[in-house]
Amino acid sequence: MFIDRAIIEVRSGKGGDGAIAFRREKYIAKGGPAGGNGGRGASIYLRANSKINTLFNFRHSKCFIGPDGEKGGIKNQYGKSMEDVIIDVPLGTVVYEEDGHKFIGDLSTDGMLLRVAKGGRGGRGNTCFKSSTNRVPRIAENGEPGENKRLILELKLLADVGLVGFPSVGKSTLLSVVSSAKPEIADYPFTTIIPNLGVVFTKDQRSFVMADLPGLIEGAHLGKGLGLQFLRHIERCRVIVHVLDMGPTGRDVVEDYQIINNELKEYGFGLEKRPMVVVASKMDEEGAKENLERFQNATGIECFPISALLEEGIDALIYKLADLVEQTPLFPLYDEENEELENKVYELPEEEKEFEIKHPDLHTWVITGDKIIRFYRMTNISTDEGMMVLLTRLRKLRIDDILEEMGAEDGDTVILDDFTFEFYH
Repeated sequence: MFIDRAIIEVRSGKGGDGAIAFRREKYIAKGGPAGGNGGRGASIYLRANSKINTLFNFRHSKCFIGPDGEKGGIKNQYGKSMEDVIIDVPLGTVVYEEDGHKFIGDLSTDGMLLRVAKGGRGGRGNTCFKSSTNRVPRIAENGEPGENKRLILELKLLADVGLVGFPSVGKSTLLSVVSSAKPEIADYPFTTIIPNLGVVFTKDQRSFVMADLPGLIEGAHLGKGLGLQFLRHIERCRVIVHVLDMGPTGRDVVEDYQIINNELKEYGFGLEKRPMVVVASKMDEEGAKENLERFQNATGIECFPISALLEEGIDALIYKLADLVEQTPLFPLYDEENEELENKVYELPEEEKEFEIKHPDLHTWVITGDKIIRFYRMTNISTDEGMMVLLTRLRKLRIDDILEEMGAEDGDTVILDDFTFEFYH
């Protein structure tokens, strides 16, 4: 089953907690702090694999979880760092974060690794907090939290030449003649419901990859028919082959040509700017020569007349495509900064706020914000000194003063993540 879009969830591992320990060994006076650091949590990577050609393994939403790092131990023993989790995906997979459809990376080369969730670093043990003024620190860090993301995986096939056109114009038949591909062929529209790939070899030992896409109709760029679902596979193609049916279909080939070109333009990614070869198919049928002559007179466009049934005109077309593939550079979908080339907007990043205070009901106040919550989660408050570290940070941020200005009263409940305390002036 061909599946070219999937959503998965990834959770990297939390770093191991640092230890609070002291050295107590015979004949060693004043051993001092000896708490080791925690180990690093596992990161989650995606790896491009040319042996996979579909996202079938991700057809149901899956969750990939990295193991947490081990806690630090006594005698300054470091916790074990966990091995990263590597997930194989098809070559040509583009990765977005579901929240805001933020682009993460394009896995366009075999073996390429992309980190999608960074493992948390291990917390520091109390040995790291020893100083000349604090000889017996009872402070340690918890491990840094891992990342939790939902990702959209989109497969965009790596083909040199893409066949486009209305349904039943002969695209699949052409691919079956010029390559070893075996697409489904029948005398009804939308026989092709998935993209088909074939490797084309010329008699002078050149080769290129050709993709046969499901037929397009007017409004395909808006999601009509199968167009929007599979137009993404033509984004990487260097050359586009526009196949027109010159047989007695009752359709206007000039109008068909204009409709498909407009769909390519409206879809974006500069598809209308790429080299295009127009193929007049089914030239063995009655009235085909007259339709071809009328089309060329109306548009002035050079066509390659072929008959896939009789295998006429195929060699000239293949040589022309091979020449264009050699002459045409790759069209990158993203720039060096991994930003989409189209509709790119440059903005000054807003400075992230340290915290924000919400007031859900009359006597409850909630402190939110990634920075302050991360600091809280990495602070070990199981000791008095650790609790003082947290309270000192809250005082430096003037949270008490801000709560008072916002109207907090004595005895009101203040919530920071899973930590709850009462407010007093």
